Amino acid sequence: ATLQRLLRDCDAVVYLIGILNERGHDGSGFQRAHVALVEKLVRACRESGVTHVLHMSALKADAERAPSLYLRTKGQAERILSAASDVLRCAVFRPSVIFGPEDSFLNRFAGLLRRLPVLPLACPGARFAPVFVGDVAAALVTALREERSGVYELCGPDIFTLEEIVRLVRAHLGVRRVIWPLPGPLAKLEAWVGEYLPGKPFSIDNLASLGVPSVCTGEADKLSLPTASLPTLLPACLGTAGAERQMGRFRRRARR
Repeated sequence: ATLQRLLRDCDAVVYLIGILNERGHDGSGFQRAHVALVEKLVRACRESGVTHVLHMSALKADAERAPSLYLRTKGQAERILSAASDVLRCAVFRPSVIFGPEDSFLNRFAGLLRRLPVLPLACPGARFAPVFVGDVAAALVTALREERSGVYELCGPDIFTLEEIVRLVRAHLGVRRVIWPLPGPLAKLEAWVGEYLPGKPFSIDNLASLGVPSVCTGEADKLSLPTASLPTLLPACLGTAGAERQMGRFRRRARR
């Protein structure tokens, strides 16, 4: 009922809801966010007369063959939307890792590099084609004008390993930190420990996702949009705005 109310008088829906980790360990959190809510959305669209859905999925999402719950449930959502193609025009976006100002990707590693003398890194050889959030937004706007369904892979112009990305961040920060690529058994140990840390910063499911290259296949539909490179935009994404806001909060708490 809430979804129907929110969709009233709307022409299209952009579905950006997703989680990288769930609170528990049984997959129910992924099912709620990625599958059950999409099923409710489809029903609400039918009731509200909305016929255009833009859905944010993930590269290598597959309902059956993907190695992680994250990617399998994203694939299940794609199936649900495909089955509703009789009433819905659906654009599915499969991005590689998305970066931008205040993101939780580059800025997370920047925070760790500022605090830790040694950064243990699981899956250092995992491959990504980082795509800028502004380019992703442009793709959404372009797809809103399309009169057909489609599946679009979103990748930046360059492919990096995870270790290469972390080294780029370290070079920008100008800090002397050791990056320690973890062998497989230690990576699994780090993931297991991360499962039980506050906020679950890293998990067994994350480790499984990293085993699949997050790079475009070239087999999806095309949008022909320009893409910005990670090295070019890295300084803007790791600027001082976040630190200044944090200091502002400290000053307000101290009544200064």
